[in-house]
Amino acid sequence: MVATALERLATWRSRGTRASEQTVKHGLTVLEDGGLKKLGDEAWNFLEQLTLASLDIGRLDIADECLEQLTEGFPGSPRVECLKGLRIEADNKPIEAIRFYEAALQEDDTNAALWKRKIAVLRSLGSQNVSQAVEELTIYLDTFYTDVEAWIELADVYAELNLYSLSLQALSHVLILASQNPFYVLRFAETAYTAGDIPLAHKMFLRVIDMDEPEGSKSNATKRAWWGVKLTAGRLLSSPNTPSESKTQPPSSDHLRLLDELATERLAESYRSTSVTPQGQGRDVILAWLGGRKR
Repeated sequence: MVATALERLATWRSRGTRASEQTVKHGLTVLEDGGLKKLGDEAWNFLEQLTLASLDIGRLDIADECLEQLTEGFPGSPRVECLKGLRIEADNKPIEAIRFYEAALQEDDTNAALWKRKIAVLRSLGSQNVSQAVEELTIYLDTFYTDVEAWIELADVYAELNLYSLSLQALSHVLILASQNPFYVLRFAETAYTAGDIPLAHKMFLRVIDMDEPEGSKSNATKRAWWGVKLTAGRLLSSPNTPSESKTQPPSSDHLRLLDELATERLAESYRSTSVTPQGQGRDVILAWLGGRKR
C-alpha cells in the first residue's frame, strides 16, 4: 500500500495536481507505515505537498506535524516560511498573517511567494485595504516585472474599483509579456469594451480571431471574440463618432457592415452545431436573435 501511495503522490506532484483529500489519505498511509524514510531527498517535497493538502481540507493537526519536520530539516527556508504563513491564515487570523509576512519580507524581500501571499490576504480583507493591496502589487511588480499573474491581479483590482483605464494599463503589460496568448488579448478587448473604448475593443477582438483562427469558430476564445466583433460593429455603425481614449480609428462603415455580417454567419454556424441547453432552446433563441440582427 505504501508503494502505491508513494507512486500516486509522486504523480500528482509532477503534474501539479492538488487532489487534497486523496493526498491526505495516501499521505497518512506513508506516515503511519514509516514510508517517509524510503523517500530520501523527496521526503521534503512530500511533506510540503501533504502540508498544503492538509490545510485545504482543515486537517491542521497533520499540517502542524509536517511543518514541525520541515522546520527542523530546513530552518529559515523561504518555502517553509510561506507554509507557516498559510498555517496562520488557516486559523482565520489575517492581521497576524500579514504581520508574519511583513517580518519575513524584512529578512528576505526577494521571496515572491511571501509577497504574493501578503497581497492575497490584504485583498481578502475587503475594500478598506484595497489601496494597500494596490500599493503592494505596484511595488512587487517593480521588482518582479515579468510576473504575468501579478499584472492580471492588478488589473482585477482596478476593475473591481471600476478603474477600467488603469485595468487596461495593467493588461497592456500582460500583452507585452505574453503576446501569443489569445485569452489575454480577449480579456484586454473585453475590458476595453467595458471601459467604453469601443474602437479599441473592436480592434482587439479581431486580433483574437486572427490569433485563434486555426481553432475555428468553436474555440471559446474565438466565439467570444466574434460576439465582441458583432457588438462593437453594431455600436460603431449606430454611433460613428464614438470616442476612443486610445485614439484608435474604427474601420469604415462598409467594412463594419461586412464584419457584422461575417460575425453573424460565424456565430450562427457555431450555434447550429451545438446545443446551449440539452433541449436546444438556448441555441434556438440565439439563432433567432442572430437572424433578426442581419443587416
